[in-house]
Amino acid sequence: MLKQRSNLVVTTLAAVFLVPQLGIAQPDDTSVYTAATTPWGHPDFQGVWDRRTITPLERPERLAGKPFLTAEEIIAYEKASAARPDGRPLDARRAGISVHDPQDLDYGSTVLATGQTSLVVDPPDGRIPAYTQAANERAAAAAQVRESRGSADSWTDRSLNERCLTWGMPNGMLPQAYNNNIQIIQTPNEVMILTEMVHDARIIPLDGRPHISKKITQWHGDARGHWEDETLVIETTNFSAKSSFRRSSSNLQLEERYTRIADGTLQYEFTVTDDTTWERPWSVSFPMIKGGEPLYEFACHEGNYGLKNILRAARHLEKQ
Repeated sequence: MLKQRSNLVVTTLAAVFLVPQLGIAQPDDTSVYTAATTPWGHPDFQGVWDRRTITPLERPERLAGKPFLTAEEIIAYEKASAARPDGRPLDARRAGISVHDPQDLDYGSTVLATGQTSLVVDPPDGRIPAYTQAANERAAAAAQVRESRGSADSWTDRSLNERCLTWGMPNGMLPQAYNNNIQIIQTPNEVMILTEMVHDARIIPLDGRPHISKKITQWHGDARGHWEDETLVIETTNFSAKSSFRRSSSNLQLEERYTRIADGTLQYEFTVTDDTTWERPWSVSFPMIKGGEPLYEFACHEGNYGLKNILRAARHLEKQ
């Protein structure tokens, strides 16, 4: 079975790399592919999409200066994975490549043929830019507040995702260890994007309305969408500082781009800008694969024994 899967992987990869990567690894490359359209004429993105990958967010230091692995390097990785007794991929975080296997849980073991060594594609070094002095000062102040109280004096001391409130944006769109699906539903004037993790749902208007007042902030910000040819562009502002993304402030601006580059592939890109947090904007890009199964509810609170036990353990330590 392992030998058969290895042969299939090698054959698939060889075929894929004979094609100019379907535009996946090179988002600027124009493709002859034209997406199917909805009855009202917009590119059809509807369905469930899987964003599983073992590609790290940032490029490992040992791969500095190497944005993509070669086809031969990826095939060698797949052969080594298939040869393992358990049939599992090699150390995912050390591999630095994109994988997908719809028959497997979580990461899977079939390379998605991007060869990316990081999800960060800009800056070109594949690394998140340095924090600003203001961001470091905010982090230091927050750490000082935390030191003045226990780590679990209250449920409010725990993170938003531990409390099943939200995974936040764009964190909720980054590949996770599990529950890596999103569902897209379209109407002529809106698009709904539901992330499986913590069942976050965003309804984005496409009718050109202005953003809400800057005085109002929200967990997921205030999103507005429009079409640029066959690409759906979503611009989001008005983020709540409470849903901070990697130390970001309420000044965070997020631009997302969705482009269907093949029947079963949706290219996803985002750029985050916050001059009070990072020294420059930075961008992420990766493909998602069309799924054939429905998206089931992620009943976070129903099984959230972790938060209850964290608080219970804290009370026990206090009694001691």
